[in-house]
Amino acid sequence: MNVEPLAGLDDNQLKAATALRGPVCVLAGAGTGKTRVITHRIAHGVDTGAYSPGRVMAVTFTTKAAGELRGRLRALGVPGVAARTFHATALAQLNFFWPQLAGGSAPSIVNGKVRALAHAADGLGFDPGPAALRDVAAEIEWRKVTMRSIEDYAIARPRGVAGLDLEQVVDLQRAYEKLKDERHQLDFEDVLLACAGMIEAEPHVAAAVREQYRHFTVDEFQDVSPVQNRLLELWLGDRRDLCVVGDASQTVYSFAGADPQFLLGFADRHPDARVVRLDRNYRSDAAVLAVANDLMRDRPGALTLVAASGAEPGPTPVATTYPHDAAEAAGVARAIAAQIAAGTDPHDIAVLYRTNSQSAPLLAALAERHIAATVLGGKRFFDLPEVRQALLELRAATVAPLETAFLPTVRDILRRSGLSDEPPPAGGAVRDAWEARAAILRLAEESPEGTTLRGFTDDLLARAKDQHEPSLRTVTLATLHAAKGLEWDHVHLVGLAEGLLPISYATTPETIDEERRLAYVGITRAARTLSLSWARGMGQRERSVSRFLREIGTDTLRVVDARATSGARAGRGSSQSATRSESPS
Repeated sequence: MNVEPLAGLDDNQLKAATALRGPVCVLAGAGTGKTRVITHRIAHGVDTGAYSPGRVMAVTFTTKAAGELRGRLRALGVPGVAARTFHATALAQLNFFWPQLAGGSAPSIVNGKVRALAHAADGLGFDPGPAALRDVAAEIEWRKVTMRSIEDYAIARPRGVAGLDLEQVVDLQRAYEKLKDERHQLDFEDVLLACAGMIEAEPHVAAAVREQYRHFTVDEFQDVSPVQNRLLELWLGDRRDLCVVGDASQTVYSFAGADPQFLLGFADRHPDARVVRLDRNYRSDAAVLAVANDLMRDRPGALTLVAASGAEPGPTPVATTYPHDAAEAAGVARAIAAQIAAGTDPHDIAVLYRTNSQSAPLLAALAERHIAATVLGGKRFFDLPEVRQALLELRAATVAPLETAFLPTVRDILRRSGLSDEPPPAGGAVRDAWEARAAILRLAEESPEGTTLRGFTDDLLARAKDQHEPSLRTVTLATLHAAKGLEWDHVHLVGLAEGLLPISYATTPETIDEERRLAYVGITRAARTLSLSWARGMGQRERSVSRFLREIGTDTLRVVDARATSGARAGRGSSQSATRSESPS
């Protein structure tokens, strides 16, 4: 064991990490060290002999998160643990057992539901259009993760979708399923359903799966859907070594079937479960946590977060009103420029918003100030053509008869492909490519002493496999969904107006609560400073302030109004220049 697995844990983290047997539920608030607890708990189990690494399964929801778990476990001296997504695990089991059960290879995976739905619609003689097909695809996903038949779906969702009546939606879904069967294909959700059905129907498959994995940990358990929970139960069988970790306040995928009751009701289903609450936040300043706690006050399952540092709170978060969207974008860009001028690294700054369509004016305003930005959720770093080319050239250099010095070789290869000493102007593909090459050079410069070129390229390939992407020295723009699980020193959360956050189609108490949780996710991404803003709109499209800002109020926020300076300097929103305005309430 390279590291003492229990070192540095606080009292509650220690309780969770040492609860190695039986059902365990860890209610982990934002920034309370849940990934640390998960990995150190597994490492402690292996270190004490309670777990065999090859029989531990850590399940999470994204390939990137699974890669991070594997990386942290390797650093703790536990390289043999399986850390995967639900889908990756189910697909591996299907591919392994299918030839034994049915002969031949397992069905291939549909390359995009929308394309297959378009072919199915052609067969029915109508063309709903790509937007409607995307909506139908979402309905199919919801139907399957909630384990409903098409008939049950029609009862649960009787209104139709995107201009299609219920009969058309049902006919299209049936045609889609028939087309997949004819092509010997499964879609993403079918993988979970088929794996669950296989384990239920085949006792020897169930026995083999349960023999392989005996100790389960599930991260982000608040986002588990009915089909995922069913698959987990089948993996477990009658065994009880299950640890679930999650935060009901961060359930933001209910529209896709996530059900926080699997987390909140865990102790009811397992009366002997050990429940540990993590509420000590190691990420955010106390002033930021005060805003987050205000937003979630008295909400079911919400944890009241306490700052771990014990230091005096930093600057009070500011809520700024702008006259229109362009002024808001300009004001945010001006504030970011001031932060960078004061010495903040751009990659420590994020601008968060509800929908992708909000990114365009923000990108333009940042580019106008020569500030490079990256939109999260775009092409993966290791899939960028300039990164792939650099990897090829670096790998080729490792087989040279006389390998030259490591760092100069990396620098020369990157410079030949376009890495100049000075960055090109912000706001285009050329600057994006420069930032990617610069990130590779920084990885080389930060490598341990004695690193060889071959070792460095091997590390890059391992990073690519685990989707462990390096940080770019750019401001990050991201939707609230994409920002989940990440953190920045300085966060600007924009668009806190009715119709944007909460989104216009959130009309029920359940959907409004989901929007509230999204706002909470955005607020708790901030470590040091938090800026909230909204724009009244223009002309007939006047907006009102978000109910969430009204509920937070002025006890934990400083409210300012940028309308007085909305002429040539529209959107002045810094705390130094903005004037005190009325309460958002």
